[in-house]
Amino acid sequence: MKLQQGMTAIVTGGVSGLGEACAEQLLERGLQVVAVDLNDERGAAMERKYAGQLRYVKADVADEQQMQQAVNVARELGNLRALVHCAGIGGPLRLIEKDGSAGSLDKYTHIIRVNLIGSFNALRLAAVAMADNEPIDGERGACVLTASVAGYEGQIGQIPYASSKAGVIGMTIVAARDLATKFIRVCTIAPGLFETPLLMRLPENVRQSLGASVPNPSRLGQPHEFAMTALHILENPMLNGETIRLDGAIRMQPR
Repeated sequence: MKLQQGMTAIVTGGVSGLGEACAEQLLERGLQVVAVDLNDERGAAMERKYAGQLRYVKADVADEQQMQQAVNVARELGNLRALVHCAGIGGPLRLIEKDGSAGSLDKYTHIIRVNLIGSFNALRLAAVAMADNEPIDGERGACVLTASVAGYEGQIGQIPYASSKAGVIGMTIVAARDLATKFIRVCTIAPGLFETPLLMRLPENVRQSLGASVPNPSRLGQPHEFAMTALHILENPMLNGETIRLDGAIRMQPR
């Protein structure tokens, strides 16, 4: 599916980090972009920067009505052909905390809701809109979800994040098979250690140490490299049902 003018894309988590990089590269291809996020300040700044090309929609990705509104805005702008779902959260949690108490069920549930239920919600609503499109070169649309290497090798303290991302990985092939008759593809990217707002809050020496743990290249990944992969998935018709590790060959240690 060649990305071109007249198409619309939804990018969740679209005003910072991986999502912002994806939005920018889609804009460069001439697409209209709906950036879904919860940061009004950055959203307004992106709307000003890309006036007439990008619309910011404040939405909780796990909320049906809010995400449906984002889809509606995308359909107003043109044919919704692409979803790049980057929104997600993390947070430390152990089964038994240091004070001997059980890990918080509320915290676990919150992370699962945003990362896993949010992925399902964004995917299903976008797919319904894409199913109304006329096929172009045999495709109605394509969707890219975001998992993590933690979905394979979660570290101690990552149990809600790791299980939510493992759920996204498990969702991918099923979703691709489910939507095959609609000519809609689904793939997932599982990034390793990337320069995101979360990691950038860490001290410089810690970031350097994390980067050095990556076999090759021995550095943190750049958001534009994630975006390059997302756009390749959108344009390559044989990529379907696959989760692609984008990690420089890292395998995470227990801690």
